[in-house]
Amino acid sequence: MIHDNVEFDLYFIRHGESESNITPGIAAGKNFDAPMTERGHRQSEALGERLKKEGVQFDRIYSSSLVRAVQTTEGMLRGMGIDGVEFDRVDPIIERQIPAWRGRLASEVITPEVKLLEATKGKWFQPADGESERLVERRASNWIEDEITYNPAWHEKKGTHKIAIVSHGITLRCIIHYITGMDSKFLKRTQIYNTSISRFKFGPTGWSIESINDATHTLSVGDIVRDEGIVQGDTVTP
Repeated sequence: MIHDNVEFDLYFIRHGESESNITPGIAAGKNFDAPMTERGHRQSEALGERLKKEGVQFDRIYSSSLVRAVQTTEGMLRGMGIDGVEFDRVDPIIERQIPAWRGRLASEVITPEVKLLEATKGKWFQPADGESERLVERRASNWIEDEITYNPAWHEKKGTHKIAIVSHGITLRCIIHYITGMDSKFLKRTQIYNTSISRFKFGPTGWSIESINDATHTLSVGDIVRDEGIVQGDTVTP
């Protein structure tokens, strides 16, 4: 088997708080490439400080190409004390895109009819001119397989490879669905907090879950768990 002598320890990390995240009541952030807030920068550095304390050293770091993910990666590296380390900027792991909903109130575009259609079609529901969750899952999972888990270049390096992937709330939910096969309705109710770590391993026996949505490091910057609906990246989620 190709994975007999290789294992991947993958840290999937959501970006820090962005300007879109703090805009209430909208269906999608007006600026699809919104930067982080000051608190987001503090969260990303707290993430790095935690990783440094735990002795984590990554063999490779990938970031979504959107600015909030890039800023999170840069802040994480500062917190780890390795500011300036190179990392890859990746398009296939950007947030779900729904251009027609950007800057629109959720109450205007997510009508009862839209909610019914989404409930009926599930991850195949394609809102307006945007992506379905299935399309997001496919582009992200294809990249993971091509770049990491089934990339022959990695299989030549025996041992465990620790890799960071900095992405977005909905995209990470789609990736988790791909990895676990978890019921998508349940997954929608699973919070993915800013700079949280969802950690999975992949090896000879396939995927295993280490943790999901671990954001304990953000307590140091005054974050609290919130139950209300909040904007997650480019689209609103409960």
